Amino acid sequence: MFQRDPERVAFYHSKAWKATQAAYMASKCHVCERCGRAAKIVHHRTHLNADNLHDPMVTLGWDNLECLCVTCHAREHFGSRATAPGLGFDRDGNLIAVGTHN
Repeated sequence: MFQRDPERVAFYHSKAWKATQAAYMASKCHVCERCGRAAKIVHHRTHLNADNLHDPMVTLGWDNLECLCVTCHAREHFGSRATAPGLGFDRDGNLIAVGTHN
């Protein structure tokens, strides 16, 4: 599963991503760009994959980012209001089993 890919995990823990994520979230006043509720996740419009993970226009470019609440992020990935039973998102927006550290 790509979500556990070591390179992707390293990217989401990088100083560049953390700085970009914080600056973008602040620029949108922590408001979900789809529904107006409190945003918790900076989402990549073009999802990251092995082919684009090292392209800073995709990974760090503000044109590819969107502030989302947890519900809108779940809709984006699963087409519904919630994740599957036993699943949730960590603070970086990664899918995790409920009960793991966030």
